[in-house]
Amino acid sequence: MKTSAPSSSIEDYVKVIYSFTEWQDKPITSSQLAQRLGVANSSVSEMVRKLKDQGLVDHKPYSAIRLTASGLQLALAMVRRHRLIETYLVQQLGYSWDEVHDEAELLEHAVSDTFIERVAAKLGNPQRDPHGDPIPTADGQVFMPRAHLMGELDQGHTGRITRISDDNPDLLRYLAAEEIDLDAEVEVVGRRPFGGALVVRVRDSGRTRDYDLADEITSALWVHSDRPHPGCLLADAGFPPSSPGA
Repeated sequence: MKTSAPSSSIEDYVKVIYSFTEWQDKPITSSQLAQRLGVANSSVSEMVRKLKDQGLVDHKPYSAIRLTASGLQLALAMVRRHRLIETYLVQQLGYSWDEVHDEAELLEHAVSDTFIERVAAKLGNPQRDPHGDPIPTADGQVFMPRAHLMGELDQGHTGRITRISDDNPDLLRYLAAEEIDLDAEVEVVGRRPFGGALVVRVRDSGRTRDYDLADEITSALWVHSDRPHPGCLLADAGFPPSSPGA
């Protein structure tokens, strides 16, 4: 039975496995895990065997990797650390949202649980990080917003931006320069012909602007909507039922 604290490598692995499935349902494969961690496939195979031996993942050869209950508990603790640190860096130390990921990667392994809980208290126990990702509670609860990828939305769809992927710092810097931020109200105007850009109207801080957004951008933005619009292609995909007369 394992009694020692998990290594930083183990913590990184379970966190990446969790994050991969947080906003979609497909489990991660060994090759995808290697790509995300920037390591060789052979290194992943060895570590996955170690994670399985410690009861943190379920895995069979040539199949996807899934966290066990123990693995999920560890992953949520690490995700909480990471996102609270990111939030603290932005709100208290003046970091921009494209700078915080790498800093949090280093700090999350070095600080104590007491430090993390005092950071949470200092910030008022925030529910999301600077990119809109939910921050798990201290007891491992996660409150996921109901949201769809912007690229999946059809003409006439409205909502507000509730999450922005932090995978690409250059994209975050572009969005910041264009003043496209969390909670901005959006409306899908249409799509340019021949597979062109998605035309999106953005309302934020009293301004309304139209943008031609490429697939790389719309695949990084999640939009929350309270209800479908007439003829909505996503009418049966997670919206609350309409009230009579609505």
